[in-house]
Amino acid sequence: MATRTRKSPVLARLERENLHDEIYEKVYTAILEHRLHPGTKLVEERLADIFSVSRARVREVLARLAHEQVVEVIPQRGAYVARPSIEQAMDVFEARRLIEPALLRRLIETLTPERVARLRQHVALEHDARRREDKRAIVRLSGEFHTLLAEQAGNTALARQMRELSSLTCLIIFLYDAPTATSCRDDEHEQIVEAIAHRDVAKAQALMLEHLEHIEGSLKLEPGTGEVDLEAIFRE
Repeated sequence: MATRTRKSPVLARLERENLHDEIYEKVYTAILEHRLHPGTKLVEERLADIFSVSRARVREVLARLAHEQVVEVIPQRGAYVARPSIEQAMDVFEARRLIEPALLRRLIETLTPERVARLRQHVALEHDARRREDKRAIVRLSGEFHTLLAEQAGNTALARQMRELSSLTCLIIFLYDAPTATSCRDDEHEQIVEAIAHRDVAKAQALMLEHLEHIEGSLKLEPGTGEVDLEAIFRE
């Protein structure tokens, strides 16, 4: 009679964490790519069925996303993709204007050829997405560019903060209907990277502030609405 091998507690814990991260990334990416719109209700039972996990596991993922402010959990009503207000949108851009110039200075002070190559590689992915007219990839990659700057600067706290701010910006762009082609011009990231590569702090900072001004200036005040099929979004 064959004996069943029991998993060690450590292995079981790692598998749970990996599954948690996988579900988190799928929901997070769907929000970033505007497949899940602001205001969409994230039904625990439906998501648990889609991902074949318990509602408790889904609740953990939603709590993590709520901590990052991309999901709002309303008592007795459930979890929804966040709908930042106009005031919150302005706060996000004010924070970015304060943080990102300082981030660029740190990045340039610690710059290596490998970091420049990584930034250029990301810009190449953005160009390719635009060439293919892949709007979802354009939005996601545009937001990830700013998080990548923080990661390459080597400050984990800033990287976490930029990930949150970039995610909120993606929601704001969708909610207030900023056209991606206008809000994130296809050459602006490349110009910032070249200024970084030349270690020109002042130019990189000026370009970043102009870039943020273009995004903020493209916002409109009419929020979008619409129902989505959760199962269709996450179906493999």
